[in-house]
Amino acid sequence: MTDRRAATSAAPDAYPVSAFDYPLPQHLIAQRPLPNRSASRLLVLSRATGAVEHRQFRDFPALLAPGDVLVVNTSRVIPARLVGRRSNGRPAEILLVHPEPDGTWLAMVHPGGKLKGGRTVAFGDDAVAEVADVVGGGLRRVRFAGRLDVQAVMARYGAVPLPPYIARPADEQDRDRYQTVYAREDGSVAAPTAGLHFTPEVLAEIKERGVTVAEVLLHVGPGTFKPVEVEDPAKHVMHGEWYQVPTATAEAVNAAKAAGHRVWAVGTTVVRTLETARGAGSGWTSLFIRPGFQFSVVDAVLTNFHLPRSTLLMLVAAFAGYEQTMAAYREAIAREYRLYSYGDAMVVA
Repeated sequence: MTDRRAATSAAPDAYPVSAFDYPLPQHLIAQRPLPNRSASRLLVLSRATGAVEHRQFRDFPALLAPGDVLVVNTSRVIPARLVGRRSNGRPAEILLVHPEPDGTWLAMVHPGGKLKGGRTVAFGDDAVAEVADVVGGGLRRVRFAGRLDVQAVMARYGAVPLPPYIARPADEQDRDRYQTVYAREDGSVAAPTAGLHFTPEVLAEIKERGVTVAEVLLHVGPGTFKPVEVEDPAKHVMHGEWYQVPTATAEAVNAAKAAGHRVWAVGTTVVRTLETARGAGSGWTSLFIRPGFQFSVVDAVLTNFHLPRSTLLMLVAAFAGYEQTMAAYREAIAREYRLYSYGDAMVVA
């Protein structure tokens, strides 16, 4: 699979976007990671009954059984946020999204109204980005000139693109902690955050239990932070994201399901990848999973908590059931779980 056609759910929408709103206590939004990755709390939601348990992430390996497959996303976050100066000396920001075959990059820019085609942003005295054209959806196509190529520009001037709800600049700690321990291939502008809880020790314990750890790749785009601004979910446009499912992973998943074992997805990115590909392959996915979607691959999900009105929350509701999901969120908030990228975790199984 190498085309860029959007894959979408054909099921009718049972819930408007406003149904996925909830009161958000700002003090629960985790601003920094815990000192130890695996020290997070873990809310365990039964998909069958709606029952909720409150545990620690260190208990997660005990939830898996021999023969299960745990699928992780090995994409690595790039230092994609670049702050430079326009030709008039005023600041501008470019958030790189992904490279194009012609060497340009798709990017989000600020201030958008000032960065039209032909405008430039300089980084130091050795790199310049020029807006080649406006491509719609809030995106620009930019090309780099100067002594540094784009990789060197990111290494010298780039910052980790923390989500907007983390109200501080990225620092050196984030270069390590806003990255999974198994991240390998550069390409994401947001971390697949469910994986941030894993340590090498936890992964070793999981393998010792007879669980296969398999890999997929999905480069996370900025759309993961984007609230859905229409009331009808069917009118929301998803940004395309590049994915790849290796043959070995497809074979492990198929073998597990044939033997009656479970396929665990670490994060919504893995869910969307597996449910898009349904086998080995690569391509672009714009799959929008929401209530009404019929799952065919994933049996259990490890995820973090997600923003109100977000496509990620809708995905969890599609998997766990709307009422059960919203009830679990209310309980998590009442018990003051830490929310979002650097927050606590949730299992639906």
